[in-house]
Amino acid sequence: MPEGPEIRRAADRIERAIAGPLIEDVQFAFDHLQSYESDLIGQRVLEVETRGKAMLTHFDNGLSIYSHNQLYGVWMIRKKNNFPQTRRQLRLAIHGDEKMALLYSASSIEVLDKKGIKNHSFLGGLGPDVMNKRTQKRTLSNRLIKQLEKHKRRQLCGSLLDQKMVCGIGNYLRSEILFLAKLHPSRRPVDCTKEELKSLVKLMISVPEQSYKTGGITNDLKRAEQLKAQGARKSHYRHWVFARKNQPCYVCGETIIKSTFAGRRCYHCPRCQKL
Repeated sequence: MPEGPEIRRAADRIERAIAGPLIEDVQFAFDHLQSYESDLIGQRVLEVETRGKAMLTHFDNGLSIYSHNQLYGVWMIRKKNNFPQTRRQLRLAIHGDEKMALLYSASSIEVLDKKGIKNHSFLGGLGPDVMNKRTQKRTLSNRLIKQLEKHKRRQLCGSLLDQKMVCGIGNYLRSEILFLAKLHPSRRPVDCTKEELKSLVKLMISVPEQSYKTGGITNDLKRAEQLKAQGARKSHYRHWVFARKNQPCYVCGETIIKSTFAGRRCYHCPRCQKL
């Protein structure tokens, strides 16, 4: 499933397609939302904000379209009036002057004002988004340190997936962050030194950022380029440990292990990430 970097890249594509010029048409598939179409037509999209796997498409009249792709939703950017051939159900269409942003198969769509966003049951429970352009790194770092210290006896493998602490980090990022921090998934903050926690927090910010900039690559970029030049598929050079069960660690050569932590698959190197 897509994580914070992939959601942010999708939001970027939507912004490039429809932000700025007056919106010429908005179409909702759900009857209870169709009364908002006239409120949004003729407005401008200011930005597309990400909050975990949710998006907020902000219009200049103070209204925002909340959308969450869940398991099957997908955004498509198309030239004006050039709809794709697909069996998916079109749930939302936003028509700009040259391009359209089309949301297929998603079932979680709402129109919210500022108060509605503040009081939203899902959004209200989220921590800061690691990929949100408004998030200040220093503020986020301080918050993460405090949260880890607050839940000092909780395994790191669970904390990193806690969207109330920070949203945007999912399963592949969790494995990669813990590997680079040289921390076993079952370690707890109480088991770590202050320097280890500081390093972990830095990686919780920098690894998603690299993934965003590179289209999902969390591995060493020079190694990734070398493997790509040798003809390797992206799935073979994309990550340090994630989805690399029984393959050698790039650092020490030990065999990568796949385990289950916090109900999700997790990968680690037993030598680099000693318990």
